[in-house]
Amino acid sequence: MNESQLILADFVPKKLSIVQTIGLQDIDLEKLFLASKNKASKDTTYLYVHPEAEKVFKSILQKQTIIKAAGGLVKNGEGEYLFIHRLGKWDLPKGKVEDNEKMKEAAVREVEEECGIRINYLGKKLHTTYHTYVMRGKFLVKQTNWYDMGVNKSPKLIPQLEEDITEARWIAKEDLAIVKENTYPLIAQIIKQL
Repeated sequence: MNESQLILADFVPKKLSIVQTIGLQDIDLEKLFLASKNKASKDTTYLYVHPEAEKVFKSILQKQTIIKAAGGLVKNGEGEYLFIHRLGKWDLPKGKVEDNEKMKEAAVREVEEECGIRINYLGKKLHTTYHTYVMRGKFLVKQTNWYDMGVNKSPKLIPQLEEDITEARWIAKEDLAIVKENTYPLIAQIIKQL
């Protein structure tokens, strides 16, 4: 939700900053999304704790329009990671799943299209993330499955300009601060796992 997060958990997580606990009646994703546009609410983490958090999450998603997407955390032969710069922020390559396409297939296709490379290795699913946005006046939730991927050597990258990707770059693990300074909270969470 813009720069804010909603966490549903069955325990109180540690090390959260700017946390606002909310009740079940307050979990209206569209309203929270609109509130997160307000500067005072920016970077807020909304927290709802319930012993059956997963059931609550599934019931919330049933009321939403879900757009399925897939992408990859791609490592090259030199141990660097692939990032794209799109719409002013660092991101990982991803895109929408087409009709009758498997998530893994979509992930590979999107990474290859967005960065002009050929994926040599497709591993396990790393994460599933959810983020909200408005497109053509309609509130949507995007569910993205992220996969572990690899390429041989360090191929030249060709950013897909028609997808608003202005740069594709291999970045060493020790240089990831450049990404962390200007990325989305969900991408920052994925990077933390490296």
